[in-house]
Amino acid sequence: MKWFDIEDIAEALEEKFPDEDIVNIRFTELKKKVLGLEGFDDDEKRCNEKILEAIQVAWIGERS
Repeated sequence: MKWFDIEDIAEALEEKFPDEDIVNIRFTELKKKVLGLEGFDDDEKRCNEKILEAIQVAWIGERS
């Protein structure tokens, strides 16, 4: 997975962290969780706030 695989990342996060408070998660914490996902292989420096926000929104959508 790469940073732009938003939906795949959201699915993987929901599977690994089903009890996470995703509405109030800090972007620094979200970034750490994404970087720790199995199958994630992208440069940490390619991430920005807009990408993290999109991941958070997709993760919220995944849960609902």
